[in-house]
Amino acid sequence: MTDQYFSEQPTSASDPVSFRLEIGGVALDLTTDAGVFARGRLDKGTRVLLENAPDPAETGDLLDLGCGYGPIALWLAAQRPASTVWAVDVNDRALDLVRSNAATARLTNVRACRPDEVPQDVRFAEMWSNPPIRSGKAALHELLLRWLPRIDGSSYLVVSKNLGSDSLARWLGEQGYTTRRHSSHAGFRVLSVAGSEAAS
Repeated sequence: MTDQYFSEQPTSASDPVSFRLEIGGVALDLTTDAGVFARGRLDKGTRVLLENAPDPAETGDLLDLGCGYGPIALWLAAQRPASTVWAVDVNDRALDLVRSNAATARLTNVRACRPDEVPQDVRFAEMWSNPPIRSGKAALHELLLRWLPRIDGSSYLVVSKNLGSDSLARWLGEQGYTTRRHSSHAGFRVLSVAGSEAAS
């Protein structure tokens, strides 16, 4: 039985592979590993998100939910050095990779942690996420309902059209979150979800 990227403790043997991410004037050397989403590469959905979402908020706390080895979080941290970027995942190997990748890039504004380690009083200017669709619809809905109430600005979610981006957008609307398709590219949708301040 192989590990899922949302496993807390991957059992597959560590087999690190590095590559260079270059998007929007940011260049990062990132190490990935077995048992973590998109080993050895930048997955297509994350690239679509980083290349098509608006410029990140200038200040405040930013959230990368389901961060994996950290491409979104580290890209945000490089773009916005005055912000604190929270890289949140349940996969301990992924979180270790975020920490080592941040150290390599000398990005001191990244906090890699499990969900329960984020202080309850922290609110976020924005959330950026390639969410764990393959964890299942119920788990995904529970995850989003836990974090969306803590977002003051917008959330940007990238989801494959073939994996239910349009039905997720409808469901978010049914939960009271104004959701629109910000962009569509290469079979992926970038959804913009209005946060509490935008809705007020």
